[in-house]
Amino acid sequence: MSILNIAKGMGVTMSYLFKKPVTVQYPEEKAQIQARFRGRHHLLRHPDTDLEKCIGCSLCAAACPAYAIYVEAAENDPDNPTSAGERYAKIYEINMLRCIFCGFCEEACPTGAVVLGHEFELADFRYDHFVYGKEDMLVGVKGSKWQRREAEREGREVELGFEAGPRPELEGVDY
Repeated sequence: MSILNIAKGMGVTMSYLFKKPVTVQYPEEKAQIQARFRGRHHLLRHPDTDLEKCIGCSLCAAACPAYAIYVEAAENDPDNPTSAGERYAKIYEINMLRCIFCGFCEEACPTGAVVLGHEFELADFRYDHFVYGKEDMLVGVKGSKWQRREAEREGREVELGFEAGPRPELEGVDY
């Protein structure tokens, strides 16, 4: 490595030394999230029928490189359907500790049921709290398990620490 390269590197460092830092005072200030950001998973419903979009095909689990998704399908009751297909996801679980938020599950889903939203505050204390079931991911559930527990304990609504632009794939998800 030549002295010229070291001087260039030091010059870049010196140029940032006198610039104003770009620190967000989180959680007092909300973080600005880009529309394409991939965070917590959401399971969507059909907006007109309110039926689940997930048909239990397990393509998301097959596409997941981290093996973080478990789907167990069951036959749909014709009199009281859960989803629009012949089957539905009886059990749908994602282990958030294994998930790498790559978005392959979102791309593999033929019905557009799985969408990665904008929520990034997923910290918790126990291993079993990181396994998100279907009831934790359906549209209308706001925040992580820890945020919901804390909000319920304090008797307030869940507050999310971000602001994000609209994304058409997140139909029905209300931040």
